[in-house]
Parts: sequence; C-alpha cells; structure tokens
Amino acid sequence: MKSKISTAFDICKKEKRPALITYTVAGDNTKDNSLKILNKISKHADILECGFPHNTPIADGGQIQGSAYRALKNGTKLKDVFHIVKKFKKKNPSKPLVLMGYFNLIYQCGENNFLKNCKKSGVDGLIIVDLPYPENKDFANKCKKKSITFIQLLSPTTSKERMKKIIKDSHEMLYYISMLSTTGGKLKVSPKKILENYNKIKRINPKKNLVIGFGITDKTISSLKSANGLVVGSMLCKIIANSLKMRQNPVTNLDKVVYNLKNKIL
Repeated sequence: MKSKISTAFDICKKEKRPALITYTVAGDNTKDNSLKILNKISKHADILECGFPHNTPIADGGQIQGSAYRALKNGTKLKDVFHIVKKFKKKNPSKPLVLMGYFNLIYQCGENNFLKNCKKSGVDGLIIVDLPYPENKDFANKCKKKSITFIQLLSPTTSKERMKKIIKDSHEMLYYISMLSTTGGKLKVSPKKILENYNKIKRINPKKNLVIGFGITDKTISSLKSANGLVVGSMLCKIIANSLKMRQNPVTNLDKVVYNLKNKIL
C-alpha cells in the first residue's frame, strides 16, 4: 500500500510543482495554538513537519530555537506532541505529518515505545537530525516495519560513495540540506548551484522523492521549484515570534504566509 507521503508527492508531480513542506514546533506558542496552526496551514501545505521541542538543538538556528523555547516554557512534553498529532490526524487523516527532532528524547522514551506512540497518533514519517547513516539502519528498519517513513539526510559534504549507500537504503523520501549552516541562515549558495547539486543526487535514483531544506523563504522558494519538495521552517517560526511581539494572532498570520508560499510554486 502506498504511503500518504508518496501519495502527496504523486499529486504534486501531476500538478507539475514541488510539494510545499512546512515546519513548526509542537506547542508553539501554546499547545492549542500549535494544533490550530497545523489545521490552518494544512489547507495549503502538502506535507507538515512538526518538531518536538528540545533544549539542546544541533542544527536549529535562532528562530527554531526560539520556537522550541516557547514550547518548553509552556510545558510541552513528548506526550503532548503525540496528543497534538493525534488530534490533527483525526481531523486531517489523509494529510502526511512528519515528526522531526533529536534522538535523545527517543532514547529516553525507548525506541519501541516511541514508535508505538507514533503509530497510535498517526505519524507518517520521522526525521532524526542527530542519528546519521549507517548508525540509523536498525531504527530505520523498525520504522519500516511500522509503515513509518524514516527520512535520511544528505548534505553538500556527503561523498558520492556514501550518498549512493544512503539512497539505496533510504525509504521513499530524502532531505537535502542546501548549505552548510544551521536553519534560518541566509542562502549562502546560489539557487543555481543548489539545483546543480540536487540534480546530481537525483540522478542516482530518480524514483526517490528528494526535498530541499535550509534557507528557503518567500524570496528563494520560486527559484528552486524544480525540486520534488521544498521545506520552509525558520521563516514560519519567525512569523510566530513577530506576531506575538505585535500582539497579533499567529494562526491567522501563518495561514496567510503559507497561502502566499504555495502561490509562488504553482
């Protein structure tokens, strides 16, 4: 049976456009608001990434750290993340949702217990930033048995030999980190160069869905729209921060922003 993630990519390919993938942190700025945000933006996004808040991030820049801080400050725990996902999936059963975070929370929870909770709440995929290949092989296999997509990461410094192995062992979706930076950094590499690197990777196995993340905003998104998918995260976290600062509704503001992002790639 085809996964919801594969189905979403198939629809986008038929429409000759990339999948719009959004990233927000569960519990930012409140547990209720983060669920409202997911419900609202899911009307425009094709796949939703939901971060579980963490206080020692490795790849996250200031905006996402700020989101995680707000979520932790209001007491968001892993059980709350699953609760938010479950409520979201009940309302939007066919919309793919990917959880993204760091391994130590999974380790504390216990791998099997964590995956059982993922399955129960309706998680479709996982990105675990600090669990690289090949150390992630056993965990990725456990995910596969539960029909959860484990999304491998590739970067500009991944050697071709290593890339081939990762792609061969990967599930149906791969994430290409566009540049050497934390999230939210300005695009240090030209879109042309990013797409050159992207196309080299894509040629290794054209059947795999390869998405681009890092440095993608309303200003850069349309120049990268030949990719299978584009991930926007820090920009959305920044909108939440600015909305709170201006005493505006982050839910309404994010809805408008994601709607505009979608229009830029149609």
